[in-house]
Amino acid sequence: MSTSTPAGGSVPEPPADQPPVCPRHPDRAAYVRCQRCGRPACPECQRPAPVGVHCVDCVAEAARTGPEQRTVLGGRARGGRPVVTMTIIGLCLVSYVLQWTVPGWTDRWVFSPVAGAFEPWRFLSAAFLHAPNQLLHIVFNMVALWMVGPYLEQALGRLRFTTLYLLSALGGSVAAVLLAPALGDWYQGMVGASGAVFGLFGAVLVVLRRLGGDARSILGVIVLNVVLGFVLPGIAWQAHLGGLVVGAVLGAAYAYAPRERRALVGVLAPVLVGVVLVGSALALYGAYGLV
Repeated sequence: MSTSTPAGGSVPEPPADQPPVCPRHPDRAAYVRCQRCGRPACPECQRPAPVGVHCVDCVAEAARTGPEQRTVLGGRARGGRPVVTMTIIGLCLVSYVLQWTVPGWTDRWVFSPVAGAFEPWRFLSAAFLHAPNQLLHIVFNMVALWMVGPYLEQALGRLRFTTLYLLSALGGSVAAVLLAPALGDWYQGMVGASGAVFGLFGAVLVVLRRLGGDARSILGVIVLNVVLGFVLPGIAWQAHLGGLVVGAVLGAAYAYAPRERRALVGVLAPVLVGVVLVGSALALYGAYGLV
């Protein structure tokens, strides 16, 4: 007698006087059978099901062939940890260590409106740096990122969350360029994830309102940080403002897109925002003869 496997093969039954064994671990007795394929499954290969247990092979097969689960805003539903948020935090922490240990690391990646004209990667690289002599700078930004990042990553999906973060960081740098003529800050260096974090603030504010959640606490945090940006010295409020605007725009596009057009909007919205940001910076640089 044999038992069918999910792939269509078969596993021979052991002799009647021997206990059943797990197909994936033949050295282990397995008295529990998968409710889907009927094969024995040892504790390591068992996965809880609505009724009984399934084996890992049946779970993988169901995930591969079953309909893809989506969040309320159309993001791909994923269990487990917020991978993108944790990766961003990890990159910022590693970069912070390198700022202390590698001479010239900060100078190589810091952003200023003039430096960005000749080395455009600085528009984004500065978002992964922080003031080396101000521990609270990175602490506050990483705590804020952890407060809202996992929620947005789960609601929007990893890809849209990643584009939201990076374009918000880009928006913060572009805002510094656009405001440089009025402020005379062409050479002022900027570091920090604040522009990107403010983008997440803007997006989560829109998403919470769209889903009927209480956005008052986030609104209070935004107002407080905006005020501090104008009151305290050494804070790049331009980056806060630019990131906030970009995050709110993208958050609105993702949150209010019609269900049948979410995939299209998920591509077009970041592309259009990116074109506007890059085009605005290039136009101003061209007007001042920097490109």
